[in-house]
Formats: sequence, C-alpha cells, structure tokens
Amino acid sequence: MKRVISAVFASALLLSGCSSSNSAVTDLAATEFISQTQAAGVVVIDVRTPGEFSEGHLVAALNIDVQSSSFESEIASLDKSATYALYCRSGNRSGVAAEIMAEAGFTKILNAKVGFVDLVQSGAIPA
Repeated sequence: MKRVISAVFASALLLSGCSSSNSAVTDLAATEFISQTQAAGVVVIDVRTPGEFSEGHLVAALNIDVQSSSFESEIASLDKSATYALYCRSGNRSGVAAEIMAEAGFTKILNAKVGFVDLVQSGAIPA
C-alpha cells in the first residue's frame, strides 16, 4: 500500500513539475490569438528580427527579437504579471520566446501557433 501511495505521489509531483513550466503559456490558433489581443492591457510582441518587423507587423506590436543576444535583458524590464501575446513568422520562434519568458517568471503568455501572414489573413490588422 505504501508503495502505491508513494508511486501516486511521485507521479503527481512529476506531472505538476512538467505542467508548471508551461502553465503560463497558452498556445492559440489565429482567430483565438486575434481575439485575445483585443483585451485591455495585452501587450503584443513580435519576436522576429528587426528586418522582418520592418517589412510588416501587427498594429501596436513591440519588436523584441528572440534570436538577439539581448532578448533576455530586454524582457527583464517588462512587468512579469502583465499579459503578453507573442507571434513570429511561423509560430516556432514565438514558442521558444514563450518558454524563455515562462522560465523567467512571466505568468500570462499567449503564443500564436501560426505566423504573421496567417494572422493577417485571419483578420489581424497590420501596421
């Protein structure tokens, strides 16, 4: 009986450990992402390069390049309790950025599973 209880407890710790690192991140499809970014106080961050950003980005988006060596220092100045909506070209870099931000203590991160073009095609307003 003790072994069963120990196994259940260990499993619960393992599962909660795995989910806690990602609990701050919510992956969203294009229309969900667009809807969520309309809420008051949501900060939209484009994690692409400055060159990509200059070719087009969402209205009011900040550009913080996840591939830049200064990414972690740039996010360090942000309010960790605010809600951040991240996007990139395809959804890959925003996922990386979301994980970095979650590990840094950010608690509300919305990650677009799709890229900039998909967001615009789904109704997001480009700048």
